Amino acid sequence: MAAMPSPHGLYEIFLAVAEHGSFTAAARALGYTQSAVSRQIQALEDETGAALFERLPRGVRLSEAGRVLLPHAEAVRDRLAVARTELAALRTLDGGLLRLGAFSSAGAALVPRAQAVFRVRHPGVVVTRVEGPSVKHLALVAAGEEDLAVVSPAAGGAAPEGVTLHHLLDEPMLVALAAGHPCAGRRAVRLAELVDEEWIVGNERLEDTLFRPAVAAGLRPRTGLIAHDWIAKLGAVAAGLGITLVPALAAASVRRDVALVTIHPDDVPQRRICAATPAVPTAAASAFLALLRATAAEPAAEWAAERAAEPAPAEHDG
Repeated sequence: MAAMPSPHGLYEIFLAVAEHGSFTAAARALGYTQSAVSRQIQALEDETGAALFERLPRGVRLSEAGRVLLPHAEAVRDRLAVARTELAALRTLDGGLLRLGAFSSAGAALVPRAQAVFRVRHPGVVVTRVEGPSVKHLALVAAGEEDLAVVSPAAGGAAPEGVTLHHLLDEPMLVALAAGHPCAGRRAVRLAELVDEEWIVGNERLEDTLFRPAVAAGLRPRTGLIAHDWIAKLGAVAAGLGITLVPALAAASVRRDVALVTIHPDDVPQRRICAATPAVPTAAASAFLALLRATAAEPAAEWAAERAAEPAPAEHDG
């Protein structure tokens, strides 16, 4: 026999008895004993304070109170059926919502590539995405307002309580040069070779730019031009007004008249890129995380080889 019903199951038993007009027939349909059904109907009658059925020589029929309760019991059953369907959709990724966050250069290639595959595999899941600095997304994940975020956590910094960091890749840094610059054809360069160059940065405070790890290591480049977005920054580079750092994740979106050369990791350390999720991620977040890992495994050079003419996105964490 089936286990005893939950409170909402009382209404299912009530509906079964109303449909079959018999405790015995309802018990047979539900897989309960006749006495169990009788007890549950008595419990529901005690709860409502009214007799729900008229007991007849053969079977039962709804009382006036039972007829009043019937549409409400049907509404409970129907709402529960909808809830079960929606919950099943969450498990099978046939529906639901995935709330994503990412810092700007992660939104240039890494996140869109994973999202494109996710859309094909799980078209029923609605995906929303917001860009902003990593510290903002870590707070949103911790507050339960984002399901997954791609972040660049501060070196040695701990994740907020309730947030798990999943390492995706260590991102190299590139230097953007005018196409005619003497180093433009190089595969790699040391910062010492660029000591006389004027650097274009996004903030007067270098600790808040991509130069943060270099400054922490004691390096302080000469800066002149402040440009807060990539369109202006790379436009200045293309015009020969200076050079600037570009994260490898944004390499594919750098304009074609700008050359990219890798900076030696001893000068500007590679940046740790992670996915942040709650301690127990949703099914959609887990599926997206797997796609992020697969995308992150592709060589950064492969992304750089696909550079398009469009400018890189506006800088937050870079």
